[in-house]
Amino acid sequence: MLRYTLMRLGIFAGCLVGVWGLVYSGLAPRGLGDSNGLWIILLAMLISAPISFVVLRKERDRASEQIVRRVDRAKANLEANRNQEDAADDTARAQSQAQGQTQGQAS
Repeated sequence: MLRYTLMRLGIFAGCLVGVWGLVYSGLAPRGLGDSNGLWIILLAMLISAPISFVVLRKERDRASEQIVRRVDRAKANLEANRNQEDAADDTARAQSQAQGQTQGQAS
């Protein structure tokens, strides 16, 4: 997951440098007034998103599989804990019923 995030940030940084170069060379329009920095960042985000979507498809799928495995493992652990609690509760109830029956027979 960290690898995917770093790769995505790298693509954004590359687009940011590219857009900055285009804007300051006059090939891309400048922002209005003092908004030039914001314009460059927004344009870089707009360009980097589809590039990341296409280029990082395999890495995104790999990260998704890792997340699914973690979620499945957490669900299995939660279910195992529930079963342990149920077994302990069933054992305690059986013992209390057995004690109640032995006390009833002793009377």
